[in-house]
Amino acid sequence: MSRSRTEAAGRRLLRRVRRQRLKYIAILPSLVTILNGVCGFTAIILASKGAEASVEPLREGSPIPFWSTTYFALAGYMILLAMIADMLDGRLARKVKNTSSFGGQLDSLCDVISFGAAPAFLMLRVLEQYLEPIGFGDGSFLHRSVWVAAAVYMSCAAIRLARFNVENEEDESAHMSFVGLPTPAAAGVIVSLVILHQETLPTVNIILYALPFLALGVSILMVSRVRYPHILNQYLRGKKPFAYLIRVLLLVFIVWWKIQVALVVIFCGFAAGSFMRWFYFRILVSHVPAKWRLKAIHDEGTLVPVASEHSALAADQTPADHRDGGIL
Repeated sequence: MSRSRTEAAGRRLLRRVRRQRLKYIAILPSLVTILNGVCGFTAIILASKGAEASVEPLREGSPIPFWSTTYFALAGYMILLAMIADMLDGRLARKVKNTSSFGGQLDSLCDVISFGAAPAFLMLRVLEQYLEPIGFGDGSFLHRSVWVAAAVYMSCAAIRLARFNVENEEDESAHMSFVGLPTPAAAGVIVSLVILHQETLPTVNIILYALPFLALGVSILMVSRVRYPHILNQYLRGKKPFAYLIRVLLLVFIVWWKIQVALVVIFCGFAAGSFMRWFYFRILVSHVPAKWRLKAIHDEGTLVPVASEHSALAADQTPADHRDGGIL
């Protein structure tokens, strides 16, 4: 009797699995999502090569003859390319009208590689290469501390993506803001500083010393409840104040003048901006007299509604797509 019940339960489970089996997917958006993961994987490989090769810029006769840069900087650019792919996949899914939970899950898995593991590994390799003369050997206290910072960063990125998958809300407010720092923006903070150091300020090691502390800071922001705006929907779409145009033009000028500096301004400014606003309203304003607090509370009410979650660079996907798309 027990055996027959077990067999019957097994047949019911098999039928349920067959009913849930994935039969159709959107090919083009899935390919772009996979490109995101491939770019992150390529960044890890380039970071490994950078640790093995000389830190001097790659010139003629090098494996990258068309680009006078280092492997570390090129790894950073691959992560930026992954952000672009992360921005496009959800938009393509909407264009072909074939969004799905599969696309969202695939996107999060690729984001763990590109915006979790790859930036952490890049930071660790860069520090190993440049700080070895001051005692950054294997097993040293400094090496263990940086390793912990990298591990914490990757863990928080994975936690954020898992939380996004669970807490994603199927309403229009999810198109306007995110809870916590998006993982592409967090990766951008690390990557932009690495590129700035490699291509513009190779002798300024203070940038490298700051990387582990910044990695811990953005790790906390990723899993925090600080609200971050969706830049495209909140600042660029529709009619906006004239001051917004001036800010955009100023940003375009910085990009034209020095793209490495522009990357630092964009990512670090985005990560710090919402935190400073949260700190002002929730910490400072709460300790001022009530008669002065009224206007500040009113200003805070102009913040966009809380959305669910983030990825690095297109979050206005349809709710059914469940893709974590970053800051744009």
